[in-house]
Formats: sequence, C-alpha cells, structure tokens
Amino acid sequence: MADRLPRGRDRLATRITLVSVAVAFVAVLIAGVVSFGLVRGAAQDQARATLGRQADLVAATMERAGVQRRTAITVLLRRQQVVVDLVGPGLAVPGYLTRADVTALAAGGEISDVRQRPNGTEVLVEARPIAGGGGVVLVQPSSVAAAATASGRRRLVLPLLAGLAGWLLARRLARPMQNAAAAAHRLAAGSRDVRLEPQGPYEVAELADALNRLNGALVTSEGREREFLLSVSHELRTPLTAVTGYAEALADGVVPPGEVARTGAILVAESARLDRLVGDLLDLARLRAQDFRLDLADVDVSDLVAQAGQVWGDRCAKEGVELRVEVPPSALVVRTDPTRLRQIVDGLAENALRVTPAGAPVVLAVLADPARPGWTWIEVRDGGPGLTDADLAVAFERSALYERYRGVRRVGTGLGLALVHGLANRLGGAAVAGRAPEGGARFSVRLPVGGPAQGSPGARLP
Repeated sequence: MADRLPRGRDRLATRITLVSVAVAFVAVLIAGVVSFGLVRGAAQDQARATLGRQADLVAATMERAGVQRRTAITVLLRRQQVVVDLVGPGLAVPGYLTRADVTALAAGGEISDVRQRPNGTEVLVEARPIAGGGGVVLVQPSSVAAAATASGRRRLVLPLLAGLAGWLLARRLARPMQNAAAAAHRLAAGSRDVRLEPQGPYEVAELADALNRLNGALVTSEGREREFLLSVSHELRTPLTAVTGYAEALADGVVPPGEVARTGAILVAESARLDRLVGDLLDLARLRAQDFRLDLADVDVSDLVAQAGQVWGDRCAKEGVELRVEVPPSALVVRTDPTRLRQIVDGLAENALRVTPAGAPVVLAVLADPARPGWTWIEVRDGGPGLTDADLAVAFERSALYERYRGVRRVGTGLGLALVHGLANRLGGAAVAGRAPEGGARFSVRLPVGGPAQGSPGARLP
C-alpha cells in the first residue's frame, strides 16, 4: 500500500497536532475578545482612581504650598498628560464643566466623571474643593487609559492569525475525509463509477486509495457473479429441457415401448446431473459460512484412496481408461474429515476421467512429504490434454476452465475445482495444479498430519 502513494505526504498525526495548536490559539482569541472590554473598563476605572488620588493630593497641596511648589506640581502632572485647572469666583469655567459643577465645588462637593471637551475629546475629570470657595480640577484624556489596553490588542493579532490558519487547516483536513465518506455511501448505494483523487495527509490519501481499490474489486466480483449466474442458468436449463421434453413424451405416450428404458435412463442421467450441480452449489455456499462443519477423526489416507480406487476402477474400465493407485505400504494417518476428504478425491477423479481418452491412465496417489514430515500429499494425475500456464493460474477459480473449454472438450459444472480448493483450505491444507508425467494435468492436495490448526473455521471435534 505504501508503494502506491507518494512518500512526501505528512502524517495525520502531524495535521492533528497542528489543528490542536490552532484550536488552542482560537480559544485564546475568544478569551481575549471576551475579556477585552473588561480589561478596558478596568483600565479606565484604575486610571480614574489614580487621578482621583492625585486630585486629593493636589487639593491639599494647593491649600498649603506656595506658588513655586504649585507650579512644580503642575509641570510634573503635565508630563503625565494631566492638566490642572483652578475654578472659583472670578475664574473662567472650563468647557468640560458647568456652572452647577462650580457651585457644587464651592459647596464642598467633589466631581469624578468622564466628560467631553468642546472639541469632542473624551477626558477623565476629577475635581476637589479648596479653601476660598473654589476648586482644583485634574483632567486627563481617556486615551491615556486606553493605551494600557493597546498592547493587549496587539497581542491578540497572533492568536487571530493562528486561529484563522487553524480553521483553514481543519477545513483542508476535513474535505478529503468528507469526500471519502460520500464515496463510501455511494458504493453502499450500488454506484460503481466512484473514483477518488488521493488528497490530504498520508492516512487520508491511503483511505482514498483503498476505496478506489475496493470499488475495482466490487466491479470485478460483481462481474464474476453475473457471469457465474449466467453460466449456472445455462447449465440448469440444458438438463431441465431434456427432462421436461422426455417426461412430456412419456406422458403423451409418444415413446415407443422399446424406447421407454432408454428414455428412462436419459431422465436418470439428466436428473443426476442436476443433482450434482445443485449439490456443488450448496457446498460452495456452505464453505463461505463460519459454521461449516468438519467431523475430525484419525484417517488412514492410504486406505481411503485405495477404497476410492476400487469404485473409480470400474468407472474407468467402462471408458477404456487405465486406473492406477499408488499408495505407500504403511499407513499414513492424518487428522481430518474423511467424508470431505473422500469428496475431494472423488471430485478430482471425476474431473480427470472426463478429460482422459481411452487407453490413457488416471492415477490416484498418496505421498509423504520428505521435506516436510508434518504433511501428506494426495495426487490425481491424468493422461488427458493437460493445462497451459494460463490455465494453471486460474484452475481453481469458479467456472474459469469451464468457460475456456466449453464446446472444446468435455466439461463438468464448472464448480468442481473451486469446491476442491475450498475444502482443502477448510481442512487446513491447500490445492495445487500442475503438469503430470503422464502427459495431462496433476492436481495435488496437501494436508497437515495433525489436522486443521486450532481455531480454524469449521473445525469441530466429534
């Protein structure tokens, strides 16, 4: 899989880390935006409190200090952008105060407020009464307090940019995953024209590539299923047509008395063909089930093949075919299911007899594997036309050889070799196709002496 995708893609973990950092910055941004107003208000309150204390100090100083000290205080406060004004009888009223304010100061009141100058500038005003019926007023622009929050605003720029980057990155990361989810839904709905362009980090691109390959596998599988159903329909129709036709002839009484026996034999043969086809279909379906049953026992494979040879010897003799049985003199005991193993032997023998011409041999053989003491081989070889390299590559695929040689040589149901392969796997072994020294095909089944591995599907102790 890794070879199918570019190596330069970053990992999903990297993207997730970046997105997590971006989310953290967004959280800081939100907290900053929410707290900005609070910080600004607190800064202004703090500035007003400080200005108020300065006003108290200046008022007390103005009452006791001389002109020179008053001037020094005024200069010092100007450096802090604080303007000191005096109000009282005979003095002009500043634009940010009213006559009522002056009257209140003369009566001993205080002023602590935010006002606007005639030019519209917002200022903080703190006024305190002084002896003589007047008052001292300290005025400071509100912008001085706002400057305390300016640095905070500047600090919010970085989280803002980081939050924006995190949002864009999250969208880029999510888009290919959303495309993959949509493609999976389309596949589930039956669409087979799905094609994704691998995008995003490595793992997401790998998901897109896997969905593309899944789509291809579904197309291939469904195509084979359609071909298989067409093939099975054709195979069922042929014997059904024969059975129906001969049965109607018997029912209508058009079969001559001398032909009744032959007609009955044809009906029996076609019915057996139907039964064999249906049986193979059922066995193939059962092989896919998890509860496929195996009744394991200690089986002498040499004896089982020898018994099969007695049955197939008569059938081969009727076809003019020589049957040879090659088994070792001593017993070869294997832990397996004898019924399923005999089904394998019979299936391969029938396949061999079908293609072997008169005078050529069919061989049933049992071999111990000297290179691997824990395995036993069962071989069925024939002297028929054999298989090409292309045939060997697909020999155990359902109906593959059937489709190639239908109308060229005698063929069966197209399911036999696929059934042998499935049964061999269930028994813990394997089926292999090759060429026989007799000139035809060789089909070998390898079985473990100790039986299927523990936990193999279908294995069941008696």
